[in-house]
Amino acid sequence: MEMLFIDYLMKWGHFLAGITWIGLLYYFNFVQTEYFKEAEGDARVDAFSKLVPRALWWFRWGAMFTFLTGLVMLGIRGADSTADITVGAVLGTLMFLNVWLIIWPNQRIVIASNQAVGGGGEADPAAAGAAPKAGLASRTNTLFSIPMLYFMGSSAHFSSGSIGANTTAIIVSLVVIGALELNAIFGKQGPMTTVRGVITSGLVLTVVLAGLLFYV
Repeated sequence: MEMLFIDYLMKWGHFLAGITWIGLLYYFNFVQTEYFKEAEGDARVDAFSKLVPRALWWFRWGAMFTFLTGLVMLGIRGADSTADITVGAVLGTLMFLNVWLIIWPNQRIVIASNQAVGGGGEADPAAAGAAPKAGLASRTNTLFSIPMLYFMGSSAHFSSGSIGANTTAIIVSLVVIGALELNAIFGKQGPMTTVRGVITSGLVLTVVLAGLLFYV
């Protein structure tokens, strides 16, 4: 009974932190990025100096607590995890790593550069390279979030079955996900450049991964 209660508390915390994290991810990609494409220079500097740091604080710590509560739940459930949870957890883990190892470090450079400009100083030349890196990782996280959310739900309501019964499908799925993650580090946005493109790409990836788990 005690472990069930702890598991429920972790699930509750997972939902709260996850809503915060993914909600801000969609805000950044669907609202803020599109605004910055049209904003005047002074408005961009002011937003990066005052708004973006606040949003990123909730964003990165939402990611942290989503990841930690997910780890506890996986530890409690252990071998009972489904193939859906396995693939979803891998997607979520990569998203968490992208936040802390790519998005946040590069956004810090961009924020500091804008704050310097806002204070009458010079822009940091490194910001020109940091912004696209953060943007690509953020677009990739948006791409990953769509199938990740699908698998979080399907594991309880429409599961493809156990890990052992889906080993080949899981391996193929991880190869696909790994290739996309490598693109997040070394590649380009491609069709994810637009809001419509990243949503469409996410839906296609969901169909591909779900199809692999059900039919391979």
